[in-house]
Amino acid sequence: MKTLAVQKTALTGNYAVAYAVKMAKPHVIAAYPITPQTSIVEKLSEFVEKGELNARFVNVESEFAAMSVVYGAAMAGARAFTATSSHGLLYMYEATWWAALSRAPVVMAVVTRTIGPPWNIHVEHNDILVLRDSGWIIAMAENVQEVFDLTLQAFKIAETAALPMAVGLDGFVLSHSTEPVEIPPQEAVDKFLPPRRPDVPLLLRPGEPVVFGNLPSDNRIHARHKIATVYEAQREAKKVINQVDWEYGKIIGRNYGGLVEWYKASDAKNIVVCMGAWCSDAKQAVDALRKRGIPVGLMRVRFLRPFPLEEVSQLDQYEKVIVYDRDITPLGGVLGIEIKAALSKASVINIVAGIAGVDFDVQNFYETIQKAIEGSYKGIEFAV
Repeated sequence: MKTLAVQKTALTGNYAVAYAVKMAKPHVIAAYPITPQTSIVEKLSEFVEKGELNARFVNVESEFAAMSVVYGAAMAGARAFTATSSHGLLYMYEATWWAALSRAPVVMAVVTRTIGPPWNIHVEHNDILVLRDSGWIIAMAENVQEVFDLTLQAFKIAETAALPMAVGLDGFVLSHSTEPVEIPPQEAVDKFLPPRRPDVPLLLRPGEPVVFGNLPSDNRIHARHKIATVYEAQREAKKVINQVDWEYGKIIGRNYGGLVEWYKASDAKNIVVCMGAWCSDAKQAVDALRKRGIPVGLMRVRFLRPFPLEEVSQLDQYEKVIVYDRDITPLGGVLGIEIKAALSKASVINIVAGIAGVDFDVQNFYETIQKAIEGSYKGIEFAV
């Protein structure tokens, strides 16, 4: 395979999103600022103003309007992008369901941030997780390079699966941290991501009247449509994600293994499960525990939707499954609840930590994993 002339540079996570979006050549970008995602759309506006990106940049009055703009644009055949965080995502929440149930291939970066009150601008995953039942594809990046790669892949995944996709990156931990990034040449990206097909899905066309979202004559029509979108289309999206990841590796030279990443799991007796940037810390803790002869591995959830049921079912072979959540519900963490529901044999320990941006580092992972394996934790544990 011919070696690509990649550009090696240093980018923040937010700028990695912006550069990837630029290379994807979207037609429409809708922008409304909110910390910590604002520098994504600021950089994209700079690209448009300088003539480096030929796109319609729409300054809107709210996040609801931002989602409405990209929803309409996507339904008219445009490649469309927006970004948001926290309360901004909650404000656009109604429109995210319209986008998903209309099969509009919108791509959105969600820079994860705590939902208040009390007011907080730091990392937490409760915001992006509000999308989990709506039909959106949801991915979480571990590092800035993956932020760039996932954003590019998102356009192809969304347009092939005919579903919207959210790319999650942890607020400030990734969004404002600078890391080395390899940027492929534009011709390689164009080969991987050709212009959007104008006929997928059913589109709005001038002079061709069509109605979306009207009242059906039979509620069973609505029910069948929701099942087809939220359940069946998600199952089909798994194949798309794996295929796109393979194609990206073949053309760009870097892939990630699809819906999950396994780390030192083949000979492990116990397994850690987590998603997001803190997985890097968890991996270091796994390495340290292995040096002490403790056979532990890790499964990183890259895509929470579609839910990687086949991969998660493999966790039943381990004695203990230690699930870390950077979110909270009345029953524990979202990831912990869903992992436990999918298993029948393994003992699942759910550790809720790092919410509201509370630091949870390698040492914290090391200590809590060790306690979980030793039996100090049962069921749900809150590490604050």
